Amino acid sequence: MIAWLVPPGIALLPVALGDRAARALATAPWTHRCPRAALVLWQAAGLAAGLGAIGLGLVAAVAPLAALFPHGVHTLARHLVTGHGLDGLGPPQVLALLWSTALLTWLLAHTIHATTRTAHERRRQRLLIDIVADHHPDHDAYVLPSSRKVAYCVPGRHRRIVVSQGTLDLLTISELRSVLHHEHAHARGHHDLALLPFVALTHAFPRLSAAHTACRAVALLLEMIADDHARQAHGGLPLARALVRMASHDDGPRPATFTLTDTGTAERLQRLLTQREHTPWVPATAYATAMLLLSGPLAVLLAPLIFITT
Repeated sequence: MIAWLVPPGIALLPVALGDRAARALATAPWTHRCPRAALVLWQAAGLAAGLGAIGLGLVAAVAPLAALFPHGVHTLARHLVTGHGLDGLGPPQVLALLWSTALLTWLLAHTIHATTRTAHERRRQRLLIDIVADHHPDHDAYVLPSSRKVAYCVPGRHRRIVVSQGTLDLLTISELRSVLHHEHAHARGHHDLALLPFVALTHAFPRLSAAHTACRAVALLLEMIADDHARQAHGGLPLARALVRMASHDDGPRPATFTLTDTGTAERLQRLLTQREHTPWVPATAYATAMLLLSGPLAVLLAPLIFITT
């Protein structure tokens, strides 16, 4: 049974290392060169840590019931179905089972709460935009009658790309096209869904600095991914100029939106104005690492479903 503790334990290594490991990944230069691969690695690390923590408790809980983890889970399930409850489990095992159950419930509750709150805020944003802004088919965007310099996306099924009249007056045609392409990339890529689990994690564990580091890093990577879409279509210089102009007139981000200049403007400018080296082994290594991180806890948790005993 000890061997079954190893995979989820390895998945918990990033958590055990704390914010130092999170900051090391967030500031690694390769992540800015390969933001999509870095995003996948962050997602895998977060999911593996959660599954590993849950799996570790389950493995410890059923250890007295069988030599192998799948058989122990099946035995526990039979006990519960036949009315024998937690027979065979001592106080440490009961605590381990409660730990896994409570952690799963806590994470699901905060994820649902964050999803509901974000959806409510987006509905409010869309209602306000529909009331005060005019849709311009030429730009496929809603234009706010305001001198404030803003450009942002309200993501979701009924997305809104929003710019202000001040932004239209400030930017050139090429800069405006780059900005709109950037915001449309957020909407098409469903970047809000990629960020949401990390937002929920910061709410679930507000004192866990690694969670806040991860959330900030993922938000920056999503901006870089949208930047890459705009650069492929219009080149890097127009968007870089727009970033400088918008940053100097930034009025602050709006909740539940992707705002052009709300994250890592300096790092994004450096990427847009620098020729990137093509190193295919870097994303390949990141994807392989992500698969390895997830494979252990997933194998443990799926084993009882695969190895059915009578």
